[in-house]
Amino acid sequence: MTWILERPVYLLLLTFIPVGIYLRHIWPRRGGRVRFPFSVWNGERFRAPITVRRILVRLGALLFWSAWVLLIIALAGPTRTERERIYLSRGADIMLVLDQSASMAAQDFQPVNRFETARAVIERFVTRRVNDHVGLVGFSAEAALRVPPTRNYEHLVASLNEMTLMELGDGTAIGMGLALATLHLQGSEAQKQAIVLLTDGVNNAGEISPEAAAEVAGRQGVRIYAIGVGSGQEAPIEVRDPEDGQLYRGTVQDSYDEETLRRIAELSGGTYYSAGSSGTLEAIFNAIGTAEDTERRVRVQVRRYPQHRRLILLAFVFLGADLFLRRILGGYAP
Repeated sequence: MTWILERPVYLLLLTFIPVGIYLRHIWPRRGGRVRFPFSVWNGERFRAPITVRRILVRLGALLFWSAWVLLIIALAGPTRTERERIYLSRGADIMLVLDQSASMAAQDFQPVNRFETARAVIERFVTRRVNDHVGLVGFSAEAALRVPPTRNYEHLVASLNEMTLMELGDGTAIGMGLALATLHLQGSEAQKQAIVLLTDGVNNAGEISPEAAAEVAGRQGVRIYAIGVGSGQEAPIEVRDPEDGQLYRGTVQDSYDEETLRRIAELSGGTYYSAGSSGTLEAIFNAIGTAEDTERRVRVQVRRYPQHRRLILLAFVFLGADLFLRRILGGYAP
């Protein structure tokens, strides 16, 4: 949003305001004065008393000239403009599928665990998208749609930050997560369709195998970027069970099923990645973002909202207040 003046030349009229102030308030009092130096006078210096009438007279003068300033600015055509980018072509449709199983609490992605690191990287990825519809699915023992494909990235990030570990049970239903994401890409008219899967475990729950879900996605033209998260080394873990609030601590060294993730990517025409650190995960998402960029045809529409009416109205309010003060004071000298 920006502000412009459509006829700025009228601002030159402001130069007459000081002249008007001089002619109205100073010129009439120019005669009938005798200059007398205070160095000759040894008495107390005279100070004109501050009265209510004197204050109102000066307030009236301020309102009068402020009104003329507002009217001149209104003549200059103050306008608020808003530029809106209208996309003439649809971007990509991307579904993010995030593992919420207990093992994502492993703290080998310092300074936080795998889950918190994944959420932070996803948030940065989402906020960098332009004209893409992005959705979110969470899974552990079950899978649930958090946000369907949308361009409301603020809502998606808010939903992402509300996700907690083990809220969908204790397990890893990779196939269910992929199937749910594929279902919500069905019928998409986007140039590109993709699923980004983040998991650190082995599929051990759900009625649909990851390979079957990947085959369906591939036939639908949806690429799957399968990301295995974890360093593969022993790491401390701390997770709270949402059912009873019990806090569990220990160590974990379980690794994701690399063979299955590779197979998922191959069946869908996507790519498999291994993320052993937060920096690697960030680089992977940057690469995916570049791969899923689409050609954008954009038209910029400029909307103009003239503001002169408000200034004119305010100017007349000021002039009316000045006239009111004149009447209650019985008129006052300029």
